Amino acid sequence: MTEHHQYLLHKAQQYCAYQERSLYEVKLKLTEWRAQEHVAEKIIKILREENYINEEQFAKSFAVGKFRQKQWGKNKIIFELKKKQIPDLIIQIGLQEIDETEYLNCLKDLLKKKLKEIKEENPRKKNYKAATFAINRGFRSGLVWDVINGNV
Repeated sequence: MTEHHQYLLHKAQQYCAYQERSLYEVKLKLTEWRAQEHVAEKIIKILREENYINEEQFAKSFAVGKFRQKQWGKNKIIFELKKKQIPDLIIQIGLQEIDETEYLNCLKDLLKKKLKEIKEENPRKKNYKAATFAINRGFRSGLVWDVINGNV
């Protein structure tokens, strides 16, 4: 590798060491840094061998992080991981890291808080607004309505 290629490798290692990155994000960054395609492939191979890129670990940390930090539901997490070109199997592995009890409690707390905030007299409209909010956050509509109706 030339000195420039070594520089790009070092820069990519730093980029990946800062936080978990997907293969797609690393490819974009290398393109942004104007790395030639064959050089980018070599760098990615090295990054994988040195475990700087691990899509399974990325999916796990992304899923848990977005759930706990931003209170995203699984549908939104799936959508965002697909945007980062993570394979479906790896997405499912990442979602398994989310504890089901914690997930359900998060949804209940989110809905309880939202129902208190909504200034609406009609209970049906109030429930609809709260459900829409939770569904937009990525929670499955059936589960949202089960929680609202007290079935869970």
